[in-house]
Amino acid sequence: MPLHIKFYTTAALERGIRGGRKALMIGCLFWQVPPRDFMVIITSPLSPVGRGGASFLGIAINLISSRTSLHTMRYSLILITLFALLPLLNLSANPTAYPKIEVKLSECAGISAEKDVMRRDPSDVIKVGERFYVWYTKGAEYGGYNGTVWYAISPDGHTWTEKGEAVARGAKGTWDGQSAFTPNILVAEGRYWLFYTGVSFYPGQGKGPDSKIGIAVSDSPDGPWEKLASNPALTNSDDPKQFDSHLVDDACLIVRDGKYWFYYKGRQLGKSPAHTQMGLAIADKPEGPYVRVENNPVIPGNHEVLIWPEGTGVAAMIGTTGPKLIKRSLMVSEDGMNFVKTHDVLNSPFAPGGYRPEAFTESDLGTRLEWGVHIGKKKGHHPFIQRYDLKVQ
Repeated sequence: MPLHIKFYTTAALERGIRGGRKALMIGCLFWQVPPRDFMVIITSPLSPVGRGGASFLGIAINLISSRTSLHTMRYSLILITLFALLPLLNLSANPTAYPKIEVKLSECAGISAEKDVMRRDPSDVIKVGERFYVWYTKGAEYGGYNGTVWYAISPDGHTWTEKGEAVARGAKGTWDGQSAFTPNILVAEGRYWLFYTGVSFYPGQGKGPDSKIGIAVSDSPDGPWEKLASNPALTNSDDPKQFDSHLVDDACLIVRDGKYWFYYKGRQLGKSPAHTQMGLAIADKPEGPYVRVENNPVIPGNHEVLIWPEGTGVAAMIGTTGPKLIKRSLMVSEDGMNFVKTHDVLNSPFAPGGYRPEAFTESDLGTRLEWGVHIGKKKGHHPFIQRYDLKVQ
């Protein structure tokens, strides 16, 4: 914490008190060294100080010299009295501080870093019987635009066994003919619904918006998976003014109020990835049709989507994209649409999926996310799958 040292005469101290300067007094020490008296007052300012109104959030050590011990004693008593009253005032030197969430990273053996192999964009994690399941994009290139959906299983969330491809790319020229990637899972009506993003051509070929989200369904988390004839389930908006007119991606599903809530990220035509925002569409059935809510976007940022039920509300983890206030944060909403920040997230995971045991139960028993998987990065390697664990400081 920075230290700020100031030298005051008693006259200067008197002017400061009359001027109403507020400070948290942390401690005071008085001693006499003839012919002068000295007092050290340790404070933390509460109001703007200095030119331009800049706030100093730290500790000030004030060395005060007086011409007479009477003056020094008088102000010493005043400040000691203030110090004694501070607990009753419940003042804070930083009223906008949020609780912090620490992120601890560890290896996912079996789907970790591997030379010339890309594994990225993991789904949320589900548990079926004694097994954890995760789906992800796999390919030979760094990015996800030339990959397919694979999956792995684990007994403990740490050691994984890769099982094989779950969803292949479509025929050339179809909406998912170039790549099938960024999967996520919904469990509903006794079946497994795998949402995934598809593109028909490689980005940068001078063509228009292409990213869409489709669904494959299976009676088992191990497949086989059948793509819905009604695909894609969600396409980019036809209105160029909408936040999702360029692309839609990154599905994340919960069940709420008897309906299927489909959160996704979108980007407007002509905007950069830094302007990605988060939207919501709702359906009565897991296969859709999914209808966008009127107050989209529901969060003005977030390059990746991670949502889970928390109590009767909904929580979201925000990464490095969006307005400064919400970057690397946790936000909550009572209605699932209007979110407010509650925590800062230190070293936030990259494009994470989470283990959300109450995501599809409507139990109102959902708790704070504890762990999941995200995209790991290592010099000299393609992306890989890595575990993270969260802890509130």
